[in-house]
Amino acid sequence: MSLAGVLANPLTPLGRWLGRRLWWIEHAFKRARASGKAVDDTRLRIFFVLVLFATGFVALGLGATKAALFSPYGEGVEPVTEPPGARADLVDRNGQFLALDLVRYGLYLDPREMVQKPRVRAALLAAVPGLAPAKLDRILAGERQEFLVGGLTPEARNYVHDLGLPGVSFEEESGRAYPLGELGAHLIGFASKDGAGLAGAEKAFDGAIRAGAGKAPVALSIDLRVQGALEDELDRAAEAFGAIGAVGMVVKVRTGEVLGMASWPSFDPNQAGQADPAAMVNHAAATVYEPGSVMKVFTLAMGLDSGVATPQTVFDVRTPLALPGQTIHDFDKGDASLPLWEVFTHSSNIGAARLGLLAGADRMRSYYRAFGLFDAAPSELAESARPILSRALTPNIVASMSFGHAISVSPLAIATGMSAVLNGGMYRPLTFRPLAPGQAPAPGHQVIRASTSRTMLNLMRLNVTNGTGGKANIPGLRVGGKTGTATKLVNGHYAEGKNAANLASFAAVFPTDGALSDDRYFVLIMLDQPKPVAADSGVTTGGFTAAPTAGRVIERIAPILGVRRVMLPTDLTPKAPDLAALTGDER
Repeated sequence: MSLAGVLANPLTPLGRWLGRRLWWIEHAFKRARASGKAVDDTRLRIFFVLVLFATGFVALGLGATKAALFSPYGEGVEPVTEPPGARADLVDRNGQFLALDLVRYGLYLDPREMVQKPRVRAALLAAVPGLAPAKLDRILAGERQEFLVGGLTPEARNYVHDLGLPGVSFEEESGRAYPLGELGAHLIGFASKDGAGLAGAEKAFDGAIRAGAGKAPVALSIDLRVQGALEDELDRAAEAFGAIGAVGMVVKVRTGEVLGMASWPSFDPNQAGQADPAAMVNHAAATVYEPGSVMKVFTLAMGLDSGVATPQTVFDVRTPLALPGQTIHDFDKGDASLPLWEVFTHSSNIGAARLGLLAGADRMRSYYRAFGLFDAAPSELAESARPILSRALTPNIVASMSFGHAISVSPLAIATGMSAVLNGGMYRPLTFRPLAPGQAPAPGHQVIRASTSRTMLNLMRLNVTNGTGGKANIPGLRVGGKTGTATKLVNGHYAEGKNAANLASFAAVFPTDGALSDDRYFVLIMLDQPKPVAADSGVTTGGFTAAPTAGRVIERIAPILGVRRVMLPTDLTPKAPDLAALTGDER
């Protein structure tokens, strides 16, 4: 029974006591009036009122105390849920914000509450940038409340509210903000207004992001410092050479973590609905290219690992290679037979084609499939594109694939396969989620021997010190790499001439020395149709466009990644290679 019930019940001891007190007070009033003492009567009434108020406050205080200490409310009650569409924050590997939910507002109009519609129209057009006049006019001409625009920040909402316009109202809505704007846009992706991931990491990790709303943020493998340097140099090169597109990637080859991925041109995911659809394509994952001579890395790895050739095996490159309906030339005509290591450093198409034919179609199919080049790159990104392949590996196709034609693959697939060549021979999917300290990388499978991987690292270093990749050399960082210049198909035919439309590439690795189990990093730069510039004598090959871009990226990110400069003689003055040191026996 409540306290009030106890006080009002005459059958309880407390009720009977209170009844007697009230009877005494009432008769005290009568006695005071009978004796003519009005002052005493007034004092008694005031005292009685004070007692009633005091009793009431005590009762309320006791009730409030009981409710606070012993109330069942809150026991077994579910926690407050996130609003529909809520998403966890996205951060980089160091906790820097990439995407987060912010309060946004939708603006609604009810023309029935407006008298001076022209004044409302003018005020809204001035207050809300990008407002569509046609939609505004249609709503103002109607007879019901309608949604006008969404995504207003609290500041914008308050500004419009303070205008005091009739018929204007607001409703809170979920809002996703991308504080970096265009930086990392293709990798980060974007989400719909109702909270569904539509592209990039927002789509790839949609389940984890939704489940983590209100909890810990979801971390990606990228490092914003690396991403910023990569995009800065890629933008610089694409604009300088007038390219129609460009791609950049940075991968930690031991673990398969993607530290940076860039596609040019970019877009602002905060305004995804207004972006040019062509700029929203993630060329690093969703576009396939005939990559050209960077594919010679795979061809040589196949030849060396299978025992078909050694670095000293000689190939005749003096005359073009004639096949039925096809003649294979070198960019620069050779006048000699070249050992395989010089086929690589001179980037000889003829030599690579002869190696591919020597290996044969079955061996090429087996190795290229093991390198992941016959399938879409295994990745969390839904944008990962399948390659374009010939149905049959005829001798012409084998020869062409050996130097990067007759096969179109995504840069993501190249980076995945190349990581296996450079990490000791273990093929594993690349990942966009960071590994915890001490965490083992994803399981993989061995595709080449460790000794072959060591030889390829040595050959890529030799290509930078003595071959076509010289413009990527950064003293002290032991950079290796392979250039690529693929002429593009125009009306079904490959373009001709040194300055014809091409795809210029450079696949780099640093540092090339150290144990195979050490950390090293793969950097890929691709420029789609670079234009001649006077500074490079009008040459648009990978060695003059993509290689120096990769070098600048490496120079900027090496300190971030903890790669120490160690000056070597070949950093400043190339010398004859130590052929005995080209091969390795690291297992």
